[in-house]
Amino acid sequence: MREAILAAAEELFATNGFNAVSVRDIAQAAGANPGSVTYHFKTKDGLLLEIYRRHCGPMNLRRSELLAAAKRVRDLQDRLEAVVRAYVVPAFTSGSDLAGGGARFTRLRAVMSAEGNEVARKIIAQTFDDTSHAFIDAVHESLPHVPRTDIVWRSHFLLGALYYSLVTPDRVSRLSRGEADGSDAASAIEQLVQATVAAFQAPALDQAPARRRPVVSSKT
Repeated sequence: MREAILAAAEELFATNGFNAVSVRDIAQAAGANPGSVTYHFKTKDGLLLEIYRRHCGPMNLRRSELLAAAKRVRDLQDRLEAVVRAYVVPAFTSGSDLAGGGARFTRLRAVMSAEGNEVARKIIAQTFDDTSHAFIDAVHESLPHVPRTDIVWRSHFLLGALYYSLVTPDRVSRLSRGEADGSDAASAIEQLVQATVAAFQAPALDQAPARRRPVVSSKT
């Protein structure tokens, strides 16, 4: 019953958000009674915490393994791509949505971020900041001429693109008028990796050519 409750809660949170789902909703979807939910997890917050625990450990481990291999690549250009791929791939691929990541859990994380849920924000900081710092440092080692602050910004944009790609893949299919399949994980990974590598390689802001700001005039 515990596993059924976890699976039902994850699906409901990923689809409807945390705030809109009640303990009763979860119990009904799991074929349980509300008392079973509180018995196993105490509160809805406890359920969310357990969902993150089940995913974050395996996902972080996989990212760390891939990142360690990427950092052994000698050519800096090839290393940068390998580092980015090490971060992106685990979000799209896993043997199971309950064993090491998966698209459903990433959708759940995106929904939690959009809701501004304080519980999820604390859990994310505790479980992902270490691997995020390791990723940023590895990118910086590949691009030592780019300030770390610029890399932090671009990593932040990568996370947004990653979330959006997993949450709304149908938009790619629609905007391409059916020429691209937004649900094709392999294509999504490749597009995101190449776009992110190019973004990281862009000139640092303090090195980019100066651009004139448009002059705004107002008539009185």
